[in-house]
Amino acid sequence: MRLGLALGYWGRGPDPRHLGLVREAERLGYDSVWTAESWGSDVFTTLTWIAAHTRRIRLGTAVAQMAARAPAATAMHALTLDHLSGGRMLLGLGLSGPQVVEGWYGRPFPESPLTATREYVDVVRQVLRREAPVTLDGRYHPLPYRGPGATGLGKPLKSIVHPLRPGLPVLLGAEGPRNIAQTVRIADGWLPLYWSPMRTEPYATALAGAAEGFVVAPVAQARVCDDVAEGLRPVKAMLGLYIGGMGHAGRNFHAALMARMGFAEEARRVQELFLAGRREEAVEAVPDGFADEISLVGPRERIAERLELWRAGPVTDLLVAAPDPVTLRVLAELNA
Repeated sequence: MRLGLALGYWGRGPDPRHLGLVREAERLGYDSVWTAESWGSDVFTTLTWIAAHTRRIRLGTAVAQMAARAPAATAMHALTLDHLSGGRMLLGLGLSGPQVVEGWYGRPFPESPLTATREYVDVVRQVLRREAPVTLDGRYHPLPYRGPGATGLGKPLKSIVHPLRPGLPVLLGAEGPRNIAQTVRIADGWLPLYWSPMRTEPYATALAGAAEGFVVAPVAQARVCDDVAEGLRPVKAMLGLYIGGMGHAGRNFHAALMARMGFAEEARRVQELFLAGRREEAVEAVPDGFADEISLVGPRERIAERLELWRAGPVTDLLVAAPDPVTLRVLAELNA
């Protein structure tokens, strides 16, 4: 199992610790570093900055939001950064949800998310292969565009730039069972949002059909500390935000995922409290057991025991969200 460093997205501004953490992770032998975007910092600019200050570590987006860019534009970002970094780019894509897609990007959320995702990946793959001008008779991403307002002058085009790697890896963030099954068919890897090494059964069938080398790369918050309950507080704060506020009360993919993992009533309660403005109570309502399952928190000996559960399953890359160099070092030593 390889280790990666997950930096996420910025809060109020750039985190001054990030570059130091990346350099330390590279020194410790971490395989990859990953950035994210929500409705603030973007994935590619921060990753380019990191690329300029590192030499070996691979560079991943977890995830680049599809609604933010046309698929051809995303492919341009990826092939450009792949050239500049000497072939270190990993392109992770995610659809996001209706609140972000419609509220931030001003685009309709697709009626068929699977079709929209499949078309998006198709265009990206065509750009990167550069075998012919890109065309797609698609519902969401037709090329050339022939819909309302079209001039009829659109022409199929092929990238001017020759991609460094036509097979640049494409990974997908997917949560629902059908979305995961499609990911196994069309992508090079899967970026699970929450992963419990104790509850892998729901994914066993889909992953059984994965090609050799298929990447399974969940993010896990990690922290070496003496007080497990205190170490879980950031995990619970993240879950409270995602389950309570990252989606509509009637359509929250994160809450639905938590429910499928066996915590349906708890997810409903967290949502209710968060949407009622009782955010601190929402965080407290996140079960410690669930937060603990999807993270690596506590003394070194405890983390060592729990890390073996991650190593024993289908996870190929553990993307560690760690706040300090000590935690990064301990995990590198334990995973050696």
